[in-house]
Amino acid sequence: MARGSAKAASRSSTPAAKVTSVRSVASRVPSVAARSARGASGTPWPRSKHEGTTWDVDSYVRRFAKATPIEIVEIERQGVRGSFIKDLSRRLEIPTSRMFGILGVPKATAEKKAAAGEMVTGSGGQAAIAMVKLLVIAKDIVANSTAPRAKGFDAAKWLGQWIERPQPSLGGRKAADLIDTPTGVEVVARLLGSIASGAYQ
Repeated sequence: MARGSAKAASRSSTPAAKVTSVRSVASRVPSVAARSARGASGTPWPRSKHEGTTWDVDSYVRRFAKATPIEIVEIERQGVRGSFIKDLSRRLEIPTSRMFGILGVPKATAEKKAAAGEMVTGSGGQAAIAMVKLLVIAKDIVANSTAPRAKGFDAAKWLGQWIERPQPSLGGRKAADLIDTPTGVEVVARLLGSIASGAYQ
């Protein structure tokens, strides 16, 4: 009897048994697509103004910071509302026309989509999301700082000023002029992440 029990225990730990166990667990977990549509906290990411879900920039950034990589992929495919780009420009205190230029979105297109509650997709939408990623980094720098000035520091306003300053490490280029390409975003994100100790200069 004991030998039979041992054999049963041995079989239960075989790879086949483990796969069955994993499948059983997976069947109880919501699909990636469903989680991506809901967002990290279970609330849908806004697709248009007609959905009744409104976001300010800081709320969107907080939600984005908690998103999983797979959710971020879906967000990048989805893009952002045209009105969000205008909200982003106000939050970073960058003129709207300049923000459109930074993101590579034609002004007429952005204005039309903002008025209609439509999404800006493609490279322009991804560039807007890249700006959100940079804002997440900037806010993390402030949140993790022990400097007295960190309390109440406006990371969004600072980021808006920082990306418009020529950077020696970028060959004198402005970070804002690189955000419209994925590689440029990577370069700027690395630079931003490396200056945590001097974030209040």
